[in-house]
Amino acid sequence: MIGNRILSGMQPSGQLHLGNYHGALKNWIAMQDNFDCFFFIADLHSLTTLYENPQLLKKYSFEVAVDWLSSGLDPDKCTLFVQSEIHEHAELHLILSMMVPVPWLERNPTYKEKQDEVKNVDMSSYGFLGYPVLQTADIVLYKANAVPVGIDQVPHLELSREIVRRFNKLYKKKVFIEPEAKISDVPKLNGIDGRKMSKSYNNAIFLSDSEKEITKKIKAMLTDPARGRRTDPGDPVACNLFPMHKIYSPVEMQEEIISACRKAEIGCGDCKLKLADNLLKSMYPKMEKRKEIAAKPNEVYEILRAGTEKARMVAKATLQEAKAAMKII
Repeated sequence: MIGNRILSGMQPSGQLHLGNYHGALKNWIAMQDNFDCFFFIADLHSLTTLYENPQLLKKYSFEVAVDWLSSGLDPDKCTLFVQSEIHEHAELHLILSMMVPVPWLERNPTYKEKQDEVKNVDMSSYGFLGYPVLQTADIVLYKANAVPVGIDQVPHLELSREIVRRFNKLYKKKVFIEPEAKISDVPKLNGIDGRKMSKSYNNAIFLSDSEKEITKKIKAMLTDPARGRRTDPGDPVACNLFPMHKIYSPVEMQEEIISACRKAEIGCGDCKLKLADNLLKSMYPKMEKRKEIAAKPNEVYEILRAGTEKARMVAKATLQEAKAAMKII
């Protein structure tokens, strides 16, 4: 049985895109009415790729906060905070790192995947190898009962559970809760080139994009490779465009597009214009709200400051409990 406290975070490694929204943010917004939610800007984690340009973290953190608030996260319903402002994260990470066997970290599937994905940064660092230990500290400091993840991320959370079991067994006290996975239904959403939507692939549609930028990107999207000519019949299942139609277009329009595409009665250009129109209709309210929020940076920073103070009280109490169990205070 999953308890009431939820924790999750996002790295401020750049602008948030539609993949971030549908993969995590949309679920967070839905949970804030029914759970005690703590959501944090994981700026320490971002140093794994931004260690050469750390001056970007403040700017990116602000952008993430603006995207969160304009998308619907409500500071009256959830706690929004900045990881690096709470020193207990770094201290507990250090403590836990002393008792985590290196092979546990080396078998983490993300370790190799990320190194293969990110080619422009040297990822062979001690900090990146120990990323899951800091992630565990983030979770257990708040005694989170569950972490919202996609089904492919469940093995990553199991490492946190192993670390919790090891700590509690070593010091003979159940200080930390073993976090459960709260499985989120994450729709498959590729970028404009057909690969996974990612900042590093330069194929993303960002929440901060203008109407003109969004339309331009939709027009550039890859479609069914079998449609070399306008008269060739297509298959929406094989088209990179259709998963977005399933999210943003009415069911009746989806059915019309499926039939027309298979009979070559609609061209890919027309299909893209329909998607752009429906996507923008959905995004207009968020785009307007984003402009309003971004124009008041002091209010954004005050929301993060208040949330960080609240989170710090919880983290401080948990760390004190852990150090007491270890008999080092």
